[in-house]
Amino acid sequence: MAEITPVCQITCVHDEAVAEVRKAMLSAEHMSSLSELFKILGDGTRVRILNALSHHELCVCDLVTIIGMSQPAVSHQLRLLRAAKLVRYRKVGKNVYYSLADDHVTVLLSTALEHILEG
Repeated sequence: MAEITPVCQITCVHDEAVAEVRKAMLSAEHMSSLSELFKILGDGTRVRILNALSHHELCVCDLVTIIGMSQPAVSHQLRLLRAAKLVRYRKVGKNVYYSLADDHVTVLLSTALEHILEG
C-alpha cells in the first residue's frame, strides 16, 4: 500500500493565537444553528421574500403577486422562514400578514447587501 504524504508540513504554530481563537470559538451547537441560518438564507426565493418584507408588511396574496409563485409555494417558504425566526405574522380576520421578525433580520440583510456592493 502506498504511503500518504502530507500536503504541507506545519513548521510554525503560534500557540498564543491558537489558544486565543480556540477560547473564542463558538460552541458546536451555536455553529450548527448559524450554519442552518445560512442554509435558509441560501435560497433565492426566501431572500426575495425577506427583501419584500423589509419594505412593507405583506399578506400571502401580496407576496404571491410580488414573487410570482403559487400560494402553496410561498406559504411553504414562509413556514421555513418562520421556523428560522426570520419572519413573524399576525392575523386580521382571514388574512395573515407577514413582516421581518426583528431589527436583527434587517441588519443582517443590509449588512450582507453592503458587503456585496462594496466591490
